[in-house]
Amino acid sequence: MSQFSAEAEAELQSLLRQLLKSIKDRISGAPSIECAEEILLHLEETDKNFHNYEFVKYLRQYVESSLGAVIEEETESCARGEGYAVGSVQDTLVHAVTRKTRESGEYKQMMQTLKNTMMVVVESLINKFEEDQLRKEEMHRESQHQQSNSHYTDNCSDSDSSFNQSYAFIKQEQLQVLAEKLDPSRPKEVRWEALQALCCAPPSDVLSCESWSGLRRNLSAALADPDPDLSDKVLRFFAKTFSCSPLNVTREIYTSLAKSLESDFLYHKLSLPTGSAGIDVNRQDITRLLKQMRLMNDFQKEVTTFWIRHPEKYMEEIIESTFSLLSINPEHGLETQGSEKALKPMHLIALLDIKATWFKKWMHGYYSRTVVFRLLERKYKSLIVAALQQCIHYYDSCDPVRDETAEVIHSMEHQHIDPVSLTDLVVILISIMYQHPKPPHSDSSHADTLSPTTLVMELLRTLGDRTECAVECLYQTPVIETLLAPIITLLKGKQAKLNSPETTLIHIADTLARIATTERGLSLFLYERNLVSGEGEGISAAHVIVQFTQRLLAKELPLLRNAETSYGVSGAFIFVCRQMYNTCEGLQVLRPYGLHECIAAAWKKTSSLSERVPTPVPGAIPGTSSQELQNVVVWEETLLDNLLNFAATPKGLLLLQQTGAINECVTYMFSRFTKKLQVSRCEKFGYGVMVTQVAATAPGVVALHSSGFVQALVVEIWSVLECGREDVRVVHPKSTPMDPIDRSCLKSFLSLVNLLSSSHAVWELLGQQPLPNKAEYNLREMPTSITDLIDRLIAVNSDVKIHSLFNYEQSHTFGLRLLSVMCCNLDSLLLLESQYNISDMLLQCQKDNITDPSSGEGDFIIDGLSVERNHILVRMSVIGGPSERRLPLRVLQKGTDPYPWPMFSSYPLPKYYILNLPKTTRGKQDCEISAFLSSTKNTERDGSWMDTCRRQYCKVMTTKSNIVSGNVLADLLEKAVSYLSALPSERFFPPADYIASGSGIKTGSLSSVDQLGIRASLRYGRHLNLLRDNSEQDLCLLMKHCQELLSQQRAKLTSELYTLQGAYPGHDWFASTVFLIMAGDMERALRLLLHLSTLLTSAFLWPARLHGSVHLPMEIAQSSIHPVYSCTAHYVEMLLKTEVPLVFSAFRMSGFTPSQMCVQWLGQCFWNYLDWSEICHYVSTCVVMGPDYQVYMCVAVLKHLQQDILQHTQTQDLQVFLKEEPIQGFRVSNYLEYMEGLECSYRTMVLTDMNNISQRVSQQ
Repeated sequence: MSQFSAEAEAELQSLLRQLLKSIKDRISGAPSIECAEEILLHLEETDKNFHNYEFVKYLRQYVESSLGAVIEEETESCARGEGYAVGSVQDTLVHAVTRKTRESGEYKQMMQTLKNTMMVVVESLINKFEEDQLRKEEMHRESQHQQSNSHYTDNCSDSDSSFNQSYAFIKQEQLQVLAEKLDPSRPKEVRWEALQALCCAPPSDVLSCESWSGLRRNLSAALADPDPDLSDKVLRFFAKTFSCSPLNVTREIYTSLAKSLESDFLYHKLSLPTGSAGIDVNRQDITRLLKQMRLMNDFQKEVTTFWIRHPEKYMEEIIESTFSLLSINPEHGLETQGSEKALKPMHLIALLDIKATWFKKWMHGYYSRTVVFRLLERKYKSLIVAALQQCIHYYDSCDPVRDETAEVIHSMEHQHIDPVSLTDLVVILISIMYQHPKPPHSDSSHADTLSPTTLVMELLRTLGDRTECAVECLYQTPVIETLLAPIITLLKGKQAKLNSPETTLIHIADTLARIATTERGLSLFLYERNLVSGEGEGISAAHVIVQFTQRLLAKELPLLRNAETSYGVSGAFIFVCRQMYNTCEGLQVLRPYGLHECIAAAWKKTSSLSERVPTPVPGAIPGTSSQELQNVVVWEETLLDNLLNFAATPKGLLLLQQTGAINECVTYMFSRFTKKLQVSRCEKFGYGVMVTQVAATAPGVVALHSSGFVQALVVEIWSVLECGREDVRVVHPKSTPMDPIDRSCLKSFLSLVNLLSSSHAVWELLGQQPLPNKAEYNLREMPTSITDLIDRLIAVNSDVKIHSLFNYEQSHTFGLRLLSVMCCNLDSLLLLESQYNISDMLLQCQKDNITDPSSGEGDFIIDGLSVERNHILVRMSVIGGPSERRLPLRVLQKGTDPYPWPMFSSYPLPKYYILNLPKTTRGKQDCEISAFLSSTKNTERDGSWMDTCRRQYCKVMTTKSNIVSGNVLADLLEKAVSYLSALPSERFFPPADYIASGSGIKTGSLSSVDQLGIRASLRYGRHLNLLRDNSEQDLCLLMKHCQELLSQQRAKLTSELYTLQGAYPGHDWFASTVFLIMAGDMERALRLLLHLSTLLTSAFLWPARLHGSVHLPMEIAQSSIHPVYSCTAHYVEMLLKTEVPLVFSAFRMSGFTPSQMCVQWLGQCFWNYLDWSEICHYVSTCVVMGPDYQVYMCVAVLKHLQQDILQHTQTQDLQVFLKEEPIQGFRVSNYLEYMEGLECSYRTMVLTDMNNISQRVSQQ
């Protein structure tokens, strides 16, 4: 093939065109001609479809036909070795043939022919391309003339970008010619054609040409030309450059556009009439500027996605050119005329991007934010000043009769005097929100999202969500004063200066609520008394807000008499108060106002109105009155929701119970809980903590039961354990659980643990409730109560129950783990044992679990269930602290003996689990405190004796704490209590007129719970070597005396609560503790208890002391909510939040509460949690140092456990850890100094509240 025919040339031309179309995207993306050439040269390496192109196939066929004979001849010649010698080892056959072929005449002739033919083909393609371009230009010109009178459209969009155009590579000489043709002196047609050609050239070639400076000047002139054809064509070129070029190219175009606009504004000095409502976008000059500004704005919003990949100087040029444009200020000659105002670039950019999205994006990343701040501070501070002035001018236009802003404007104009702060700006914006006129109803839907009020609220919400910003901008005295100013005005009975009072007050409440949700904001509201000035004295923001809320609920504000308006504003301000009273410290401040009573009264009134809501009829149109009643129903739910949030704290739960609305509130909570709704927009967690708090009290757990919560929880647990989706199991079989509590059951298990954590909950749900123990169980029958659950999952003592479970091992393990946690509460253990004989049932199951059950002999079968039962039996049978008993593990070990702990099926249990303790010495010990106690007689004690005693006690505890034990401890308690009870100032309760004699006491009977508790106490005392074998009768007698003493002080109550149906339902662990301290001396123990019963300390150390007592207000005694919960536990949570915040947060995250755990520890005097020596120190510390040390003791224990608490919060078993594990390594003496520090900070508050327990809630 020496020459190509005409048909071959046409075919080659078609194939080349096809190839170029296939690789069009690759070439068009090249920044220069050189890059495009490189792409073509390496196409075979980079394009996997290279050999599939028809053009490549054609060339391969052409080469083969031209050189095929030559290649075959050279191959045969090399193979025969005729006249050819291999010069080196690397000179292979292929290399040799290739070299010889390229040196042949046929190869040279083929290349010359192919080159000549391709030149013809390429020239023909270029000619056709130019013809096509001229045709397109003509068509475009016609379309431009047709649209010349149309409105402004997006001519700069990406639809006309270079991605939809073809490149024509252009030479430097051609660019020089185009630059000359673009000279403003040339005719319009010439300039337009030059622009058309320029748009077809690669932007990189244009910007790199030698004549770019002149071309740039001419492009700017064309951009400012009044003819829209020219300016639009330049914009097209700029838009194409923005869309397809790298930043080093686009920054040149952007800065050119910015400088052109800058010159345009400075030269033309466009103006706005003062009375004009806006900008006339139909004006040709405004349209042109808007198009250019819009192109700039589009680039501003997109450039942030890629400028970080380029040198910082590129980004700085873009930012600086933008600020330079926005900061220009046309000559003041226009503004002196008074009737007109200069049009600035800021006006147009504000019109195009109302919310300044471009600036938000620039400020989002540190990379660009740093440059923005640096330039604003060094060169363009006028931009900030102008923005502030605009805010102030707008504010003045809303409220012209105002002089306060004059000083601010003056300070901005003379910045060396009183610079404007962020606080000043926020105050101005809030003031704008107050004075912004309410839009007409006709255009409110259109303008609402862009109204100044909405924009200000959006800003305040954004600031509130960012802690650092909120501290600088919102948590400032002037801001709080501005927010509260209308409220104070209304409280004084004056008219607040608000253009839209209802809406504005709701916005104020929303902002205040967001501030109150943070620790810093809440502290500002509660304790900063210089925020707002009341009548003659400074008061805190919290007091102003709660007073205003009370006035709203009482409908005492004339401005808000409309019902619908009143509901919205009242609800908003109650929500602000709620952010305060759902915390311990907030409730402490708001409690004197009795807000719970105000909300409850409003709820009761609203509830009576909501009962009149008619039954809706299908198809009927609701009338006005019906709609009003529906609003009433919503308002009722709002009040219930806010009442419910009092239950977030122990004392708040008592207040809620006193309102009489606890049942309705819990029912409302359950309805939201089942729907998995959020507590509120400000809460991060759900109702878990609140449910746990409610379940800690008898009335709370009764309300949970009556609401259906308990039944729903039981059904959910059963569904997870025993049911499931059978249709899914066929395809996806349920995996065998590896953990004792499978992950799918863990959440339900923890919810049940939270519910049954308190002995009050166990008493109310299980008291006098027998187990069903049916002869037959239907497989479809589901348990609906806690007793049903115990019967089916724990007391699995028959084949019928075993066969009724689909997943016997998993479900029974679940039940045994639950039983183990419940047994950690000694009062719950005694109830279970007295009613259901749990230990006998477990022993029988162990007896049946041997290798030869028929004969009753053989080895125990070690499996998951027998290991669980063994652990529970030891836990139930042995009492002791971390170093006083040994609990078997629940896991098997590696080796020949996987379970070294002995199993048993009858009592007594193996001695392996009872650690040998050193014999306790009861003799007198020589020490300072012992000498002090023996050196003073009762008659010699003066007012300073107790202070000296406390100093001696602290000294001994911090040096030789082990001395405070045995007789020294007994003498210390006896003499300290005797001294305090003799002082009228220390005597809190009247002395009991009780004679410790009488045959009726000895012949009286004890409940089964007391008998079990006495046996446990005796076992513990003997284990500690404190009691003799014949101490049982003395302890029984002491218990009878205590019950008789307390029964004489018990109020006559009428209640359905199980806990109030007679004596204290649990065992008196404190009396048992005193009995052990006195080494079994009943008379000495009783005497100490009689003296102690007159002191305030007895109300907290001795839980049975105030059970249904006449010394409590009747309504509190009727509630069965003990001061240990409503007072001690409340202050533990309050101090914990301040002193050990990580632990407090961990409890919140886990859905558990510190109050639940503290009530259990204190209710059983830390038995099973601390060693006996530390239990004695706990009692002596509270007696000697004061009852408030009970609070500090709990805080110290939780602080000691901080690392463990944080770890188990991560593993999601915090409740189980705290209840099952003893408190390792805690010594009262190590934390006494810490507790003294807490006393200095909190004693006044804590002890004052403890002294108020005998008062009504409203008087506390």
